[in-house]
Amino acid sequence: MKRLHAFFPQLVADNRSLNQMTLDSRQVQSGDLFVALKGHQVDGRTFISKAIEQGASLILAEADEGQQAVSFLEISPNPTACTVLSVPNLPKILSEIAGAFYDKPSEKLVLAGITGTNGKTTTAQLLAQWRNLLGGKSAVMGTIGNGLYGQVQEAVNTTGSAIEIQRNLASFVAQGADFCAMEVSSHGLAQFRAEALAFDLAMFSNLSRDHLDYHNTMAEYAAAKFRLFSELNTKAKVINADDEIGREWLAKLPEAIAVSCDPNFATSHQFVKATSVKFTLQGASIAFESSWGKGELNSKLIGAFNVSNLLTAFAGLLALGFDLQKLVETAPLLNGVCGRMECLTGDNKPMVIVDYAHTPDALEKALAAARLHCEGELWCIFGCGGDRDSGKRPLMAKVAEQFADKVIATDDNPRTEDNQKIMADILAGFADPQAVQVIHNREQAIQTAIQTATAKDVVLIAGKGHEDYQIIGKEKFHFSDQETAKRYL
Repeated sequence: MKRLHAFFPQLVADNRSLNQMTLDSRQVQSGDLFVALKGHQVDGRTFISKAIEQGASLILAEADEGQQAVSFLEISPNPTACTVLSVPNLPKILSEIAGAFYDKPSEKLVLAGITGTNGKTTTAQLLAQWRNLLGGKSAVMGTIGNGLYGQVQEAVNTTGSAIEIQRNLASFVAQGADFCAMEVSSHGLAQFRAEALAFDLAMFSNLSRDHLDYHNTMAEYAAAKFRLFSELNTKAKVINADDEIGREWLAKLPEAIAVSCDPNFATSHQFVKATSVKFTLQGASIAFESSWGKGELNSKLIGAFNVSNLLTAFAGLLALGFDLQKLVETAPLLNGVCGRMECLTGDNKPMVIVDYAHTPDALEKALAAARLHCEGELWCIFGCGGDRDSGKRPLMAKVAEQFADKVIATDDNPRTEDNQKIMADILAGFADPQAVQVIHNREQAIQTAIQTATAKDVVLIAGKGHEDYQIIGKEKFHFSDQETAKRYL
């Protein structure tokens, strides 16, 4: 209890030790601290009695609006076994409480936070990977999972709860990590989940339409993300100057470092910019100038947007004091992120790219990126998930038809929807549906493309990315686009 005394003087006389801290009453064990929040869908306060039954020693319950001070709740049949406190503004201070509970782990390593609509995962993974190449021990938190780099456990949300974040950081510190790259979502920022973290570095990739079901307007969405730079405990700041919102933020943040892929970019800020980029089948060579010096980054990553992601990570590490020459020397060793424009090759076979693109905008960007590396024909294999937005299906088809030379429409995760119905929706978007190959079996679709394409062609397999399963009906079957492609390369 003693780490919580600063928050709750009511507990000063209580010398009991607490084991774990959780928002989920189902996970409560003897001696735990249960936090009961109102929640957006479920009111955690309805599970207080269950948490007491399961042995909770302390419960913090979100107070109703209007309550000004912490108060005891007489809920427990045995108050000496379980203390229940009603706490005003609990969501806003939970990050700080959890930080104290886990002994302020964000202060015990270098913490980098990345926010933006696209590019968070790649930038976070690049940062962690690069730090390891320079002799550190890195961890990551984000869409693909949480854990030491290369040992991540699957995550439910891009940004976990305030408690999960602090618990994960404490675990990373215990495992010897000295660096953590964390994706910070707009939801996480709006809900104060990262509030008490000590960020050594904050980075912004870009902003485009997303999550308006939650934020209502683009202005609200942007404001949530800007909190990382304006309201949280942040030291170095890196902003993408090629993004309109990024330029607005740079005007407000004179101390921020500007990143640009425009060779004509000029600024009064510290900066990193690409002066020329050469794309090849092997990746990209990026000549750059910066406030730290000039040089060339050679990368295995493909696509124009990955040039921006790489430069953002590069600028962030420079801001943290890493040596420019060592960063340049290790850049060619950086690998792409699983399922994000991931390249697979074989002798005298086409280049295969596996990407998570499952929206019209993302598919267009992926095809445009693949085209930069394609000397022959560009193939596109894609499908659309069942029981999901059917309106995007014909839009995906239009993009594939416009930006690819050869298209194979296949099954994604049909779920409980008839795959013939899904395919009919997709085919409705093609101006010339006769030019499209329809192969429902995803493995057969991948096999056909790889065995038919030439060594100068590029085959983009879109939609599933890092997923290693396919959902048919209500069953989840093991299926990996990467494993399947490798069998035929």
